[in-house]
Amino acid sequence: MGRRRTDGDARRVRRAAALAVGAVTLAVLTAGCKAEPVGTTEPTVGPARTPAPPTGDAGPGDRPASPSAAPPAPSRTPSTRPAPRPSTLMSVGDRSTRVRELQARLRQIGHFDRSPTGYYGSATVASVRSFQGKRGLSRTGRTDTVTWERLLAMTREPTSEELDPPATEPAAVKPDPRCVEGRVLCISKNSRTLAWMIDGRVVSSMDVRFGSQYTPTREGTFSVYWKSRHHVSTLYDSPMPYAMFFSGGQAVHYSSDFAARGYDGASHGCVNVRDEGKIASLFAQVRDGDKVVIHW
Repeated sequence: MGRRRTDGDARRVRRAAALAVGAVTLAVLTAGCKAEPVGTTEPTVGPARTPAPPTGDAGPGDRPASPSAAPPAPSRTPSTRPAPRPSTLMSVGDRSTRVRELQARLRQIGHFDRSPTGYYGSATVASVRSFQGKRGLSRTGRTDTVTWERLLAMTREPTSEELDPPATEPAAVKPDPRCVEGRVLCISKNSRTLAWMIDGRVVSSMDVRFGSQYTPTREGTFSVYWKSRHHVSTLYDSPMPYAMFFSGGQAVHYSSDFAARGYDGASHGCVNVRDEGKIASLFAQVRDGDKVVIHW
């Protein structure tokens, strides 16, 4: 009986071993078939992808650069820089020998109708604008590098007489009969000029301006009764250099305001001169008692 029990136990052991072997075999066969639920994501390690082409817009036949090679510098089309603006050489208010040369050159080609003064005033501004307009330049009235170079190309170097011509009364304006004898400051309101005349000959001439509507310059025949080189008005507290008094408080004198503003302003009745050099020379020549004639 003991042997029969032993045989039964052996059969049970063999049956259990067979079942274990079958289970192992089944596990081995099903190990590569892992179930995935619907909608799951792709595996994180996917198939190899073709690398993107280099950013240099390589063509079909171009080979991608090696990792160690530096990427080519992008080509740039050079930008067109605007031409520099012309610089200003002379403008209103300037006083110099160069301004005198500018005026003489403009006069050579008919753009300046008076003797050069060396002062860049309203008449010079108008003349430069006229020249610029005829040449298709910007009509600024300022003499810039472009305007100056164009003027130099069209004119010649002025002579000494062109730079400082002997003054003459304008041909269209005959002197007043009261001015043809003796030493006379012959002042015309019509032409706005002062002519220093000796025995009918014009020694010098200069631009002048007069009083306003409410403070007019007197007209008639007078004489210089007092000269004051550094005079200052006691009524208006304004400087009156090279003053030559002819009627009460009215005098012929230099005016810095006239030099700066031209005919935009007016005096309080005096005869203003804007060319300081010319009136300085005139002051040295005029004597007390010389005649003054103011007329239209």
